[in-house]
Amino acid sequence: MALRPPRRAGAAARAIRADSLRTRARLRPTLRRCRRRASRTRRRTLQSSLVTAAPGLFRPPHPYNEPVKAYAPGSPERDELQRRLNEMRSQPIEIPLVIGGEEVRTGETFESVMPHDKNHVLATVHKGGAAEVERSVKAAAESWEDWHRTPWEDRAAVFLRASELLAGPWRATLNASTMLGQSKTVHQAEIDAACELIDFWRFNVEYMLRIYSEQPVSSPGVWNRMEYRPLEGFVFAVSPFNFTAIGGNLATSAALMGNTVLWKPASTAAYSAHFLMKLYEAAGLPPGVINLVYGSGSTIGDPALASPDLAGVHFTGSTPVFQSMWKSIGDNIARYRNYPRIVGETGGKDFIVAHPSADAEAVAAAIIRGSFEYQGQKCSAASRVFAPSNLWPEIKERLVEEVRSIKMGDISDFGNFMGAVIDAGSFRTQKEAIDEAKATDKVNVLVGGGYDDSEGFFVEPTVIETEDPDFRTMKEELFGPVVTTFVYPESHYGETLDLVDKGAPYGLTGAVFARERGAVELAGEKLRYAAGNFYVNDKPTGAVVGQQPFGGARASGTNDKAGSMWNLIRWVSPRTIKETFVPPTDYRYPFMDPDGGKGAI
Repeated sequence: MALRPPRRAGAAARAIRADSLRTRARLRPTLRRCRRRASRTRRRTLQSSLVTAAPGLFRPPHPYNEPVKAYAPGSPERDELQRRLNEMRSQPIEIPLVIGGEEVRTGETFESVMPHDKNHVLATVHKGGAAEVERSVKAAAESWEDWHRTPWEDRAAVFLRASELLAGPWRATLNASTMLGQSKTVHQAEIDAACELIDFWRFNVEYMLRIYSEQPVSSPGVWNRMEYRPLEGFVFAVSPFNFTAIGGNLATSAALMGNTVLWKPASTAAYSAHFLMKLYEAAGLPPGVINLVYGSGSTIGDPALASPDLAGVHFTGSTPVFQSMWKSIGDNIARYRNYPRIVGETGGKDFIVAHPSADAEAVAAAIIRGSFEYQGQKCSAASRVFAPSNLWPEIKERLVEEVRSIKMGDISDFGNFMGAVIDAGSFRTQKEAIDEAKATDKVNVLVGGGYDDSEGFFVEPTVIETEDPDFRTMKEELFGPVVTTFVYPESHYGETLDLVDKGAPYGLTGAVFARERGAVELAGEKLRYAAGNFYVNDKPTGAVVGQQPFGGARASGTNDKAGSMWNLIRWVSPRTIKETFVPPTDYRYPFMDPDGGKGAI
């Protein structure tokens, strides 16, 4: 029988109980802090044990390229997207920064507008500054303590879930935000904001495992192994306006490998970046792994690049900006805890070369698609063409006829092939180049050449013909719907390839069209370093994750190939581990034993 303590007198018991309650109230904040610390300790202990003693060798789903939806009239995806377009364009929103999982409103704002309807405001966006950068770096450091210990399968699960959310319920939202904010047609948004980003998330998990599986051999009695540690510090991801998928990949590829990130998207892509961040939250990404800050390049970039905790830069944008960032890193090199990894994909002056044996119709089609899809605002867009004299009359006739038929306008009209260029600065760049071509001898605007910014930033698809291979539009990146052609004597194919190689400082993409195999081989040899992505009988745009890893060298970047394991490997710091099972107990080697045999001196 259990013994019970004697009951206390009523008044005394109540006094003791009241005193106990007061004591608990005083101690409650301390107890909460202790519980939080204990929870973090238990979580880190659990994560550490999972890293070192995973319960199995897991196989994630095999990656595959997301099918491109057609959005044909009457299709469910078309109806859903049109509904979402109407909803989003009619409901302006406020866009905060996201730091450590918290929404931050600074009160300093700018407007996100539709390039094809420049007075239509989609959102009011809060801008950050040095204080928000410092706060983001701190949030990234705090999150790193847990995230870099998180087992790979749990990190992978977040982004595999994100891929399925984007393939399904989030598809219309991300496509609509890209169409409205960046003036992409439905097809251009679909292959970017949906398919390419889904592909990045699926294939990057596969590439991560390929890296992890790369292990050294071991000799008898020894186990050698490689641990692919996340970088020590934060990665600064700086993304452009032209691809929502690039903005997604720059931040998440580093995060997948266990890093934490400060992400600064282009201001003209703030609208789609906002919804991307919402998608990450829905996929279960922990707070602080990716911290989203809007603002000008110098306002955000200068304090980020000056931080001692900078571990890497993942950049896509213009060549001058990347060169400036690299110089800043060099100037700050003594203050960093580690040498920062620098990965960048920058500008291009991408080419199409036609051999006299080429199919003229195929060349014309490649010029139109390669130069004018998404208004020529692709890093890979064709902007210089070298055509042989025997094919030029046919190519020229077809170009003029087809380009005149191109429809341009509001992207909500699915019959349009083109939208507007991104902003007033881009409009001015295209206008000045077209005006210069019109005013220059031996240069002719074959078709297009019009522009109008009264409602949106519209520039007609424009084909320029020049007799001067050194004319400005043959050498400088314009990043718009302007392509320049140079006609060469059909017997000078080899010399023309040399001209292509030396005509611009870039080395991103290029294409050769030829029926003769020898012509293809010669181009491949002479243009070996002129393009990091080289296309044979195809346009120089449209690289697909898992099929054509993307990137170039020279002034076009570090060629770390987005959409491959070569990019992901830049976001880890390998540690070699040698374990000897039965270590020696004597420092002496056998050769040190005395020689007792015959013939000893």
